[in-house]
Amino acid sequence: MSSRNGYIPENVYDYILENTLRDRPELKALRDETQDLPLAMMQISPDQGQFMALLVKLTNAKRAIEVGTFTGYSALVVAEALPDDGKLVACDIDDEMPSIGQKHWEKNGLADKIDLRIGPAVETLDAMIEAGESGTYDIAFIDADKESYGEYYEHCLDLLRQRGLILIDNVLWGGRAADPSNTDESTIAIRELTTRMQADERVDFSLIPVGDGVSLAVKR
Repeated sequence: MSSRNGYIPENVYDYILENTLRDRPELKALRDETQDLPLAMMQISPDQGQFMALLVKLTNAKRAIEVGTFTGYSALVVAEALPDDGKLVACDIDDEMPSIGQKHWEKNGLADKIDLRIGPAVETLDAMIEAGESGTYDIAFIDADKESYGEYYEHCLDLLRQRGLILIDNVLWGGRAADPSNTDESTIAIRELTTRMQADERVDFSLIPVGDGVSLAVKR
C-alpha cells in the first residue's frame, strides 16, 4: 500500500509520525486550514517541516530565503527555528495564499521574522543581489513553479554564504521525474536541474525521499 508521501508503506509513515513528530496545535492549525483548499497537496508534510527546522538549527542559520510560500507553513516552521534576531525573506507571486499564513505567523509571534515579498521571485532575488546581499544568507528553500527551478537555484546559490544550504522540494515529482516517458515541461525542468546539481562542482549534493523528494546542496 502506498503511503501518503507515495514512497513508503502507509503503516511505516504512520510509525514515523507517531514516534518522531513533535507536533503542536499551533502548527496543526495552519495545516488544517490549508487542508480545505483545492491546492492543499502543495503544502509540505509535517515531518518535512520538522526536518527543515532541524536543518535550520544544524546550520546555525540566521538569514533564510524561501521561494514559494503558499499558505506559509514552511515559513512558519523555519521562522520558528531561527534565532530571535533571525530573518526569513519569503517570496511569492501574489499575496492570496500567504495571507492565510500571515494570521498564523502573527498569532505565533513570528511575523517580525518574516519579510514577505510579493512579485516574480526572480525579480525579488535579482534585487537582493543588486543590493549587495550575495554570500550573506545561510539557507534557502525552493518550492515554487518547477519550470523556473534552475533560475531559482542559481540565484539562491549566489545569495548563500560558503557552506550555506539549499533545499529544493518536489524533486521526485510524484515519481514522474524517474519516468523517462514523461516529458511535460515541469518534469523536464526538475530532471534537468537534478542532473545539473549532480555534476555541479560548486556544491556537495544529495537527494532524499522525504515528502515528494528533497534535494540538498551545500555551497562549497
